[in-house]
Amino acid sequence: MKANRTLTLLCILICIPLASCSRVVAHANTDLPEGVPVHSTRVILQDVPLEIAAVGNVEAVERVDVKPRIAGQIKTVAFVEGQNVTKGQLLFTIDRDTMSRQQAQQQAELDRDIAMEQQAVAVAARDAASQKQSQSEADIAVKLGQLGVLSGQTVNQAVTASDTIRSSLRADQAAIAAAAGAVKADRARLAQTQLQLNFADVIAPISGRAGAIAVKAGNVVLQNDTTLVTLLQLAPIRVTFGIPEQALVEVQRLSATGPLEVEAGSGDGLLAKGRLDFIDNFVDPTTGTVRLKATFSNVDRVLWPGQFVNVRLRLRVDSHQIVIPQSAVQQGLDGRYAWRVQSNVATMVPITVLRTYRPTISSSHAASEIAVVGSGLSSGDMIVTEGQLRLTPGARVSSLDAPSGP
Repeated sequence: MKANRTLTLLCILICIPLASCSRVVAHANTDLPEGVPVHSTRVILQDVPLEIAAVGNVEAVERVDVKPRIAGQIKTVAFVEGQNVTKGQLLFTIDRDTMSRQQAQQQAELDRDIAMEQQAVAVAARDAASQKQSQSEADIAVKLGQLGVLSGQTVNQAVTASDTIRSSLRADQAAIAAAAGAVKADRARLAQTQLQLNFADVIAPISGRAGAIAVKAGNVVLQNDTTLVTLLQLAPIRVTFGIPEQALVEVQRLSATGPLEVEAGSGDGLLAKGRLDFIDNFVDPTTGTVRLKATFSNVDRVLWPGQFVNVRLRLRVDSHQIVIPQSAVQQGLDGRYAWRVQSNVATMVPITVLRTYRPTISSSHAASEIAVVGSGLSSGDMIVTEGQLRLTPGARVSSLDAPSGP
């Protein structure tokens, strides 16, 4: 009886470990994955532009500080600050009462001098007739004196009278010239005053956006001293940026064949397209860069004067390039490589990267950076973009997403 109990206890002790091992094996078999979970994508061919990225500053093509051309008191302000104004639009009016009185005085002086000129002309005409008569009498007296009819004293008196009247005629002609000069000066002063009266209406010299108004109605301003308002032309607009001096030769060569395309955008992702139209004539020795300017139509007012923007100068477009997400590129001891997936098996493939490229200027919805591959991959290959740290050569993988382009 005791022997049977002992045998039963031994069987139980032997079966317990076997059952535990069986459960462990069963649990291990149920947790065995199909492969390492990774994100993957397919290698594609794509046209990739070659661009130079820089930070640029937006500048107005035209900027005008509107100043008064006459001194006086501001009478009215005919626009609202921040308003878009057109060339020739009335902006300010300056009180013109003082100049109107000055104009009336100068008109009276002109009328007086014209009358004096006419009087001098009349006197000259009278003296011209007298001189003609006295000259005739002097000629007769000389002939009669030669015949002995008149004495020498009488002849001399006739000749002297003729010379005196001739001198008076010359004085009259000088008076006419002086009067004409006075009239001309009066007309010039009057024209200047009339011009200044026109300057009492301050008009917009360009079309653009008005800034803050510096003076209000009632303020007294000085001629060419006080800035009334600043006008900036917003469309078209210009962006200034710098490129490395090493790229200057290539930019000059390509721009000689036609204007190069430039993109500009801010952090909100709004883009504007323009054309390169200026290359500076020297390299800044402190920065090693060359200043360039591009002009944008800016009809939608995306760019604003003084704004800093991200700029891309497009040099050319390389067609049918092999591209992959930059996240798929790994760095090893022997260089760069990527994980290629074939039949759910991962393999390390050495690659060469020609350059990287970001399809859009930085924004909250910017596309991921892509790498342009020179060798190692072909179009249509499946590569791993995330989860590479868990991979080993020959490991089985399980893709977590459908194949897609970069």
